[in-house]
Amino acid sequence: MRALAAVAVPLLGLTAALVLLTAGAEAWRYALLLDSRTDAVPAGPLHASDALVVTGGVVSLLFSGLAGAVTVGWLVHANAAAAQAAAVTPARSGWRLVVAVLVPGLNLVVPGAALAEVEHAALGQDPNRRPHPSRLVIGWWVIWVVGLVLTGTAALWNLRGGVQARADGVLLHVATDLVAGVVAITTIMVVRRLTRLLSPVRPTAAPRMVVVRVPGATPS
Repeated sequence: MRALAAVAVPLLGLTAALVLLTAGAEAWRYALLLDSRTDAVPAGPLHASDALVVTGGVVSLLFSGLAGAVTVGWLVHANAAAAQAAAVTPARSGWRLVVAVLVPGLNLVVPGAALAEVEHAALGQDPNRRPHPSRLVIGWWVIWVVGLVLTGTAALWNLRGGVQARADGVLLHVATDLVAGVVAITTIMVVRRLTRLLSPVRPTAAPRMVVVRVPGATPS
């Protein structure tokens, strides 16, 4: 679990940087669309913004998928470790967690509930009591749901035609990218916290000091 966290955290950080850069490229595209309503826009900036948006979108999508896969793997191991620490049977098996993350509808509820259960067990709370997630987990859950809703809305919005619909779609993509960056950053915080709770780093023992020779002493 700790090894997966060590891989997931930098991948999530890189994903956050990429989606935020893509949001900036989308915002630039929107500014160019506004300028084109009153004046002709040179082809150079238009092509550059399109290239940045497409490249940023593809690269950020690839890294988002990779970071998501590693993070789900971490969640599966964290769920098992939390159940073992509480001496209970996991509420969900590993494959059910994976399916719940992928299935629309279930992915709005199950990931947050699983994190709340992992946190509950990691804190040594009574397994028979209902979990009361921390503000960090609740915040992650809310942002996660908002991100999924925005992603679905942006996908459906792309089916609309017209100049105004395209401009509104650009703004929607900016909001989606910004929320995705916040999700990635908040996920880093959750992964780090729960990993520390489930697998605390034990301080290494201080090296034993041995007197080998005392300067100036007469050997016996």
